[in-house]
Amino acid sequence: MLKKVDAKVKLDKAAYKEQIDSLIIRLSEAQRKCKDAGIPTIILFEGWSASGKGSRIKSVIHSLDPRGFEVFTIKRPNEDERLRPYMWRFWQKLPAKGRIHVFDRSWYRVLMRGHEENEIKLADPVQDVLSFEKTLANSGVLIIKLFLHVSMKEQRRRLKRLADSPETAWRINEDDWIQNCRYDEALSSFSRMLEKTDHEAAPWIVVEANNRRFADVKIYTAMLSAMENALEKKLAANNKDSVKVTIPELTAPSALESVNLSRSLDREHYNQRLDAAQSEMERLHNEMYIHRLPAVAVFEGWDAGGKGGAIKRLVYPLDPRGYKVAPYSAPNDIEKSHNYLWRFWNNVPKAGHLTVFDRSWYGRVMVERVEGFCTPNDWKRAYSEINDFEKQLVDSGIILLKFWLHINQEEQLKRFEFRQNTPEKQWKITDEDWRNREKWDMYLEAVDEMLCRTSTEYAPWTVVEAVDKLYARVKVIETVRDSIELGMKSVRK
Repeated sequence: MLKKVDAKVKLDKAAYKEQIDSLIIRLSEAQRKCKDAGIPTIILFEGWSASGKGSRIKSVIHSLDPRGFEVFTIKRPNEDERLRPYMWRFWQKLPAKGRIHVFDRSWYRVLMRGHEENEIKLADPVQDVLSFEKTLANSGVLIIKLFLHVSMKEQRRRLKRLADSPETAWRINEDDWIQNCRYDEALSSFSRMLEKTDHEAAPWIVVEANNRRFADVKIYTAMLSAMENALEKKLAANNKDSVKVTIPELTAPSALESVNLSRSLDREHYNQRLDAAQSEMERLHNEMYIHRLPAVAVFEGWDAGGKGGAIKRLVYPLDPRGYKVAPYSAPNDIEKSHNYLWRFWNNVPKAGHLTVFDRSWYGRVMVERVEGFCTPNDWKRAYSEINDFEKQLVDSGIILLKFWLHINQEEQLKRFEFRQNTPEKQWKITDEDWRNREKWDMYLEAVDEMLCRTSTEYAPWTVVEAVDKLYARVKVIETVRDSIELGMKSVRK
């Protein structure tokens, strides 16, 4: 992609002046329209060392309302970032609807520079990047990717100029000089990266950056075109149905039909097994911290299915400094202004810690699907987006457990009535619970499809027979214990 680009093209002052004034006005207007339309925008600058990323960013933001954008400079991950999956720090920096976030370098760092010392390792960095960008684009995020290209001679000239000035010498290092010495090798590497990560949802724009005037005009033009196209698409989507997302027909049998809900446990054996499992969990939790092994436990299930009781017994023996229970309900206004996965990425644990999700990203394919809070396209796409998300967690070293606590309608009614008639339990029952119960069959269909489409080899579902609470609690904690014990075998010295 880069080998055919002539970085030496120029634009004289007169032509630059003629074009730039109009572009500045139009870009400022486009920013306001994108804000009004609620379009979140990401503008990322990548390119050669000394290709002028900082200067071009400075030029671009002068035409924008400073109340509507933020600039992020991406360097090597700090200690806190290294303890989490690679994409975690970029999810933290995503723009809300109507805002613009500018990245001076980005998630492409690992593809541009490789796995440097102390960097976070990725099993498949290209796939992770593509999955990330497509998930964002599907939720309405505009991604503008700019690669600043300079010739070897121009790069060397700029590096020397920076090195010769005490005020700018700090901006370059040995790696920058090595890149220039191995220019042809880097050119081939960058070209492959651009080709592998160029896609319809977020295409690359190569900017010939030897001449700053030419570069500025091309960047302004590209941004303006992308923003105007996004506005047109938003308007078209509001005026007519979008292209329908299709997913393969299910061929697997029902995941819930054969569940034996009569499983039970007497109190004596419950106490014995619970005490033993909790004792082992206390030991394993300490080992998790020592060996920096992270874990995630996801709890989903029917209303009154027993999630709270199971979670309480799971975390009871653990050091509270090493775990977090993250309860989720309907998203607030800030959460609604981001991609639906954003609020869950915020609670991904760092190495050595456990996060328990009391309800999770699966609301997309259950509650939001049944209640019509998202479109059919949204929840159909979510199956693959969720699978990609969970694969990133597992590939980063996280032990991921997913529990569906299953009861029948009769048991749910009994628990609802008990809560309704017990003063200290009444806070646990709401009108919404009763309304959801009336849609049992619709939820059952959604849950069954969710289990079939998102139970993967790397993140399988565990269906917990939960009519008997004692049996359910023991099954949950023993499953967590066994999974962590298996994970510890690979990290123990």
